Amino acid sequence: QVQLVESGGGLVQAGGSLRLSCTASGLPFGTYIMGWARQAPGKEREYVAHINWRGGSAYYEDSVKGRFTIARDNAENTGHLQMNSLKFEDTAVYYCAVRRGVRFGVGSLDYDYWGQGTQVTVSS
Repeated sequence: QVQLVESGGGLVQAGGSLRLSCTASGLPFGTYIMGWARQAPGKEREYVAHINWRGGSAYYEDSVKGRFTIARDNAENTGHLQMNSLKFEDTAVYYCAVRRGVRFGVGSLDYDYWGQGTQVTVSS
């Protein structure tokens, strides 16, 4: 059974930082593209970032470029999203997701598996 478990969410002041983690089990994590998406209250889920299976290429949604960094450790079956200079508008539930394959479009949400999400709240 595939499981993706996010952790690291919480409450932070604007300008602060959080590091989200995603632990995968039940699949060969190192062969999957991994990404993060978020969903704010009353809004649709949106793409945040993704990283290829080797971890050599990372892609970001424009509003988080320069502030967020996606990374992965295939030996530990984990992925991370380092979020710096957080803004009120970053408040959302953040989801980890994976997709088998080598190609994935920036902005896509076409993942094979999703985690349950972790809440990030940024106070202004």
